[in-house]
Amino acid sequence: MPFLLAMDLPVGSQVPFQTNPQLPLDPIQLAIPLEVDQNQVESFDPVARAADLVTTLPRQWCGTFQPFDGSPTVDVTLDLSDLKAIGQIVDLRGTMTLGSVTTPVQGNFHAKSDQLDLIPLGDELIAGVEPGGVFLGLQGFSPTGWQSPRLINDVDPSAGLGGRLALTSTCQAELPIQPLW
Repeated sequence: MPFLLAMDLPVGSQVPFQTNPQLPLDPIQLAIPLEVDQNQVESFDPVARAADLVTTLPRQWCGTFQPFDGSPTVDVTLDLSDLKAIGQIVDLRGTMTLGSVTTPVQGNFHAKSDQLDLIPLGDELIAGVEPGGVFLGLQGFSPTGWQSPRLINDVDPSAGLGGRLALTSTCQAELPIQPLW
């Protein structure tokens, strides 16, 4: 019978239906227990990890921001003051100091994928970082890229170029090195 893609049929006509003949089910094959490979079963619970991150995530992060426009590198500190688990997401609130500018921040950290969105909420920020943009991290807090809210800024044409934020959870003051002479 030829394969028909589409055709007009008169009302009340019947279309022949053909099935592929299949072998009858073998009861012996049905009695074999199903074995599940433990490597194929996902046992990770992102909701439980989000709840755990609320208590174990470091509250202070330090690092640098390097704008892609060639501006000098800026020291950065991130202080997380309020963390809340909402399903698989950890809601982050705190402050970020970029050089000499301190701004409130808000963000989300996804417990399963370790993706981070961190939004500076201040109106006055440093060069290369403008209000409305977001720091996006695909591997947690570092490295994180700056995504500007627009490609071109009439006041600062380099503002849309972005930058790289590198943070670490070990914020230790550098000890002065004493010469031995």
